[in-house]
Amino acid sequence: MRLRLAAAAALALTITACAPSTSAPSSGATDGGPRTGALKVWLFDEPNRGPKEAVVKKVIAEFTAAHPDTTVDVQYIAVDTRSERFKGAFNDPASAPDVVEYGNTDLPEYATAGGLADLGTVVGNWHEGADLAADAKASATYQGTLLGVPWYLGVRALYYRTDVFSELGLKPPATLTELTTTARAVRAARPDMFGVAVGGKYTFGALPFVWAHGGDITSIDSAQSRAGLTAYTGLIAEDNCPPQNCADLTGGKTVELFASGKAAMGILGNFNRAAVDAGTAKGKYAVVPLPGVAAGSIAPAFAGGNNLGIMRNAQRPALAADFLTLLAGRKYQAEMYDAMGNLPTLKSAGTEVVAKDAFVKPFTDTIDAGTRFVPLDPGWGRIDASAVLPTMIEKVATGKASVDQATAEAAKLIDEALTR
Repeated sequence: MRLRLAAAAALALTITACAPSTSAPSSGATDGGPRTGALKVWLFDEPNRGPKEAVVKKVIAEFTAAHPDTTVDVQYIAVDTRSERFKGAFNDPASAPDVVEYGNTDLPEYATAGGLADLGTVVGNWHEGADLAADAKASATYQGTLLGVPWYLGVRALYYRTDVFSELGLKPPATLTELTTTARAVRAARPDMFGVAVGGKYTFGALPFVWAHGGDITSIDSAQSRAGLTAYTGLIAEDNCPPQNCADLTGGKTVELFASGKAAMGILGNFNRAAVDAGTAKGKYAVVPLPGVAAGSIAPAFAGGNNLGIMRNAQRPALAADFLTLLAGRKYQAEMYDAMGNLPTLKSAGTEVVAKDAFVKPFTDTIDAGTRFVPLDPGWGRIDASAVLPTMIEKVATGKASVDQATAEAAKLIDEALTR
C-alpha cells in the first residue's frame, strides 16, 4: 500500500546519524537547568558569514542584557560535516549544545535518533508563535511532535525577461499551459534562446508541475503525477529546451542559463537573486509566482529552509527557549532577511520585508498559496541519495522510458525506501 506520509521541507544534505539508546522523540524544553552560565549554540557556517554573525551578535547583546550572569557561546559549524557533529552530541550529553540550527530535511533522522526536544509548549507560550506560517510549522513537526521553530524558508518562482517579453508582445503566463505556449513562442522568435530553462536533473523545478496537477512524491505513478511529469518533460524538447542541452541540467545550471541571458524564463529561488544580478539579465527581469493548472492559481513550491531546535541533552533548556524565541522572532527575522536574504517564517516579518522590498512578494505569495515538502520519513535520505526522481525525469526527457514506465520504476523504489 502506498504510504501517505506527513511532509517536511528540504535544502540541506541527508543525515545518516546512528540512534542513541533511546528512540523516543524527546522530552519537552520548557523549564529547568541553570538560569545563568554559558549557553551553547550551534549555527551553520556560511560562505560569507559576516552579515549573519553581525545579526547574531545583536541578538546575544539583547539576550545577555536581559539575562544577567549569562554568556552565549556560538559555534559556526560546517554544513558538510554536521552529521558527525550532531551524531556525537546525541550520544554524548556532555558535548551537546543547547540551541541548534538544522536543515528541515534533517528532521526525520534527528527525530528518529531522539536528539531533539519537544518545543510544543515553548511555541505555545511564545507570543509570536501563533504567527508562524502553517506550512513552515509543519516542516518542523514529526509524527505530531513539534521539534523545531522554522527560522527561514526558500522557495522558487518564475523569473522572466521583461525586455524579451516586451519585444515579442508577451505577457507572463497565467497557467502552466500558457507557460508552455509562451516558451515555444520565445524559442520560435528567438532561436538563440531557450523559452524556459528546465532540466532533467532539476527535481525541485519539476515537482511543482506534479503537485499542481494533484500528484505527489509518494504517489508518483498516479494519473495526476504522470500528468504533471508529462507537462514538465514536454518542455525538454527542440521547441523550447532541447534534450541534448537540457536533459542533464541541474537546478544550478538552469540558474546559469537565465542569468547569462540564454533563457527567457527560469524557475528560480529567491536565493538566486544575487546570481541573476551578477549576469547579463540584471535589470531586465521580473518575477511572478509559477502559475498552476487553473488561471489565477499558484503551483505549490518546494519550501526548503532551516529550523532552530533545542537538544534533548541541553543543559540549560529554559535559557535555550528564551534565546531561540528571541533569535527566531519578528525583529531578527526581518534583520536576517536584510543580511542574508532569508525569507521569514513569521507572517508579520514577511509583511515587513515585502514593504521594504517588492521583489519578495511573488515568493511570499507562493508561500501563502501553500508549499509542499518531501516525505517526512528517514527513507527520504535513501531516495535522495539514489537520485530516484532526477533519474526518472531524465529517462523520460531522453526517451529511454515513457512516463508510465519511468514513474512505475520510481514508485517501486520510493515505496521500498519508505516502508522499511
